[in-house]
Order: sequence, then structure tokens, then C-alpha cells
Amino acid sequence: MAKARSRAAAKKVKDKWKAKTWYQILAPPLFDTVPIAETLADRPSNVMGRITEVSLQDLTNDFRKSHVKLFFKVSSVEEKQAHTQIDGTALTSDYVRRMIRRRRSRIDGVYDVTTRDGALLRVKPFATTEKRIQSSQKKAIREVMRKTILDSGAAQTLNEFIRDALDGKVGSDIYKNCKNLYPVKRIEIAKTEVIRQPTIQIEDRKPVKEEEPAPSTEVEKTAEEKEPGKVEGAVVEKPEETVEEKPAEEEPAPAKKEKKKTTKKTTKKPAKAKKETKKAASKPKTKKKAVEE
Repeated sequence: MAKARSRAAAKKVKDKWKAKTWYQILAPPLFDTVPIAETLADRPSNVMGRITEVSLQDLTNDFRKSHVKLFFKVSSVEEKQAHTQIDGTALTSDYVRRMIRRRRSRIDGVYDVTTRDGALLRVKPFATTEKRIQSSQKKAIREVMRKTILDSGAAQTLNEFIRDALDGKVGSDIYKNCKNLYPVKRIEIAKTEVIRQPTIQIEDRKPVKEEEPAPSTEVEKTAEEKEPGKVEGAVVEKPEETVEEKPAEEEPAPAKKEKKKTTKKTTKKPAKAKKETKKAASKPKTKKKAVEE
């Protein structure tokens, strides 16, 4: 027993954490290859296949997309950088619960889409309505959802389809096609899963930005258009203008200021009408008698 203990003490205990190094995980080119996370590993082969979860808000700095989660899978490692591929998307559970209420219908669907570059994608959309609807109406809406998703997936690459799904373009196309059947309240892509990565390399189409029409401005005519006879670099001599000297005019004497006659305005007060009372009319006038001395 003593020999076994001495042998165990003689062995050096290696620290596994000291052998590991940090690897920086980069987003795919669809998101401009920005760093999204870091991971520890003792060798590059152990980093391969790892999946990291990131919010779309962290990549775009748009707080309105905080409910969208992205999953990236490490596909290659170069030095201390790990490059990833898109592995799927999902919505947060609280966002989905907030959209569903009582006395409403929810229509779910699961469709496998093959994109133009050979990738296989599983899409799970769902729609909500204002009121409860019949099962026949649900079936018709699912058929419209399936047709719209398959058509858009066949005409686009994997990155283009993911971009349109995150921007809400796929959901808006389904909403327009469902108007004739039933006025759907909202349509969202709840989840996407990449089953097979692209097998053909096709350049993605850049999103076209609508340019605003420039305001109409009047074009000013240049000096050459006004005077076509002029030649560039030629010096044109202007004729000298003769200025005639005019005799200095005598300044007129300052006129005396006439005093303005001030006229006083006289205002006549309206004569007050004498009030005749009955007593004055009834009493006769009395003459004063002269007193003889």
C-alpha cells in the first residue's frame, strides 16, 4: 500500500483547463461575418459541430427583432477562428403565447423545401385568426401556405429564403394569398431547420433598395450656352466708357418750416331738453308788485 501511494504522489497532476484555448466564433457571410461568441477547446477538432444561439437583435441592433433566435453550427476552424453556417431559426415561446388567445384558431404547418442551391429546409409556419373557423377553412389555408412556401423556396437560395423569412416577406405573401379564403390576422414563421446544407455554390442576389426620386431642379444655363461665340481661354477686351463731368449743382437753401396752424376743435354739447312737469304747467306766473315808498 505504501508503494502505491508513493507512485501516485510521484505522478504529476495535469490541469486540463490550462491546455485549453479560446476560439472566436464568427457568423456566416449572410450576417457580415461578425464575431458572435467564444468557446474553449483543447484542440480544433473538438470545436467542429458545436452550435451557438444568438438573438437577431445582437446582430442587427434592432430591438424589434429580439424575439427571433438564430442557431449557428461550426463548419470549419482556421487558427483561432471558427466559421459557422446557419442551422435554423426560431421564435421565443413568450412571443408565440402572446399571439394566441381564447376563442381564436391557430393553423400550423410543416413543409420540407428544397432551395435553388440544393439545400433541404424544414419550415414550420403558423397563422392566427380573429375568430374560430371551420376545419375546411383551416385545410384551405394550409394548402395556400404550402404552395407559397414551396414556390418561394424553389426560386431562391438558402440565404435568400432565410433573409425573406426573417424580414417577414414570406409571411406577407401568405397573408395576401389567404385574403380570398379568410381574413387571417397574422402569419409567422415559427421555426426553420436546415436538414441539408447547399450542394451548389450560387451567388446570392443582393436586396434591391428602392431609390427615392430626386427633386426636380432647374438647370442653370452656363456662360457658354448664353454666348456660343466665346472661345475658352480668349480674353475679351471691353470698350472704355467715357464719363462726362457734370457741373456741380448748387444746393438749394433750406426752406423755412411753416408753422402749422393749429385749429381748435370746438365741440358743442347737445342742449338738454327741458322737462316740463305737471306742477309747473298748473301754477300760474305771479308778478311782483312794486312797493311804493
